[in-house]
Amino acid sequence: MKVLVVGSGAREHALVWKCVQSDLVERVYCAPGNGGTGGMARNIPIGVADVVRIVEFSKRERLGLVILGPEASVDAGVGDALRSAGFNVFGPNRGAGRIESSKSFAKQLMVRAGIPTAEFGVFIDPLPAKEWAAQRDGKVAVKADGLARGKGVIVCADVREADAAIDAMLVQKRFGRSGATVVVEELLEGPELSLLGVTDGTDIVPLAPARDFKRAHEGDQGPNTGGMGAYSPPLGVGDDVVREVVDRVLRPAVRELAASGDEFRGVLYAGLMLTKSGIRTIEFNARFGDPEAQVVLPRLETDLVALALACSKGTLANFPELRWSPQASVAIVVASGNYPDDAAMKLGLQIRGLAEIPRGALIFHAGTRFEPGTGLVTDGGRVVTSAALGDTVAEAREKALAGARQVRFPGAFFRSDIAAEAVI
Repeated sequence: MKVLVVGSGAREHALVWKCVQSDLVERVYCAPGNGGTGGMARNIPIGVADVVRIVEFSKRERLGLVILGPEASVDAGVGDALRSAGFNVFGPNRGAGRIESSKSFAKQLMVRAGIPTAEFGVFIDPLPAKEWAAQRDGKVAVKADGLARGKGVIVCADVREADAAIDAMLVQKRFGRSGATVVVEELLEGPELSLLGVTDGTDIVPLAPARDFKRAHEGDQGPNTGGMGAYSPPLGVGDDVVREVVDRVLRPAVRELAASGDEFRGVLYAGLMLTKSGIRTIEFNARFGDPEAQVVLPRLETDLVALALACSKGTLANFPELRWSPQASVAIVVASGNYPDDAAMKLGLQIRGLAEIPRGALIFHAGTRFEPGTGLVTDGGRVVTSAALGDTVAEAREKALAGARQVRFPGAFFRSDIAAEAVI
């Protein structure tokens, strides 16, 4: 069959990489793709939210499966249109995707479903938001309600920081319409956990757990980003924790969506905090995480395309148990200078060193493109992800670091402490 992966990031490169390994696949397309996906799939110049052209292309090529990569595709209703046209889609409809595209919707769903989460308030005016934060000494997280590419969260340590964060969203409109409503929630403490589950709207099967690192700089300092790296399996997360998350978080969320008429088919991502009081749900995403996909997919030995088809057809209950590599996986993002500040980043910089990537490292492209006469250049904040498998986290980490060190362009930086917590 022919498969289309929608998106242009490292997550989509990892999805393409996994799809081409399937015996079920004749050809893989990626829309619009990047400088890396073009080496193993055919890049199609169609935007991720261009519903009409994606449906037209799917009809013309008689696609057997479409995999939605980014949240923008889900929010645009690409899944709705493709399903209406009779295609198999691995990714939810827009209604179910609100679990990511609206943080207030997600929090209210958690309350209805009894999913453990932080105390929160939803605000459109700055004064009551500041009062709510002040009652908690300003130790809160201020979140833009809408999609903000992983950057719409400001973690605050005191009242001054909370006031500034609320003003940035509700007064200065720094996040535009995405920040016209904000969710302010109590600040949780503890290690983070990402657990993704594949679901056909009824049954749900967890993928391997992972831990990502959101802050831009070493030691979890600096602004929030879309993710600077990840590893799997995370320290201190056993099968008991995975079962608890499935039973208390993922399954109730899928049930609640279905009860409201929003059946979810695809990947449901739960971002969690392991607090002293137990698990707490920070957020949901309606697709594979990035960079979580780059550590989970290399460990997956089951055919991803077969799994995606079972989800899209509603036959997950009959699917065999997933097979996983016992090896650990680590992924490290190489980013443009000044990321995540879009205004301060310089793009179009020549990338060197990819021909010298050491054995054992996988390079998944994100913000790259080919420029005639120059070659591969930077085209985004997160440029590539260096990922690797190893018999231990330490071994995988060293391979991933070795790959990241070879990626060179002016201003390039990466966090060298990704997964260091798990190295003994």
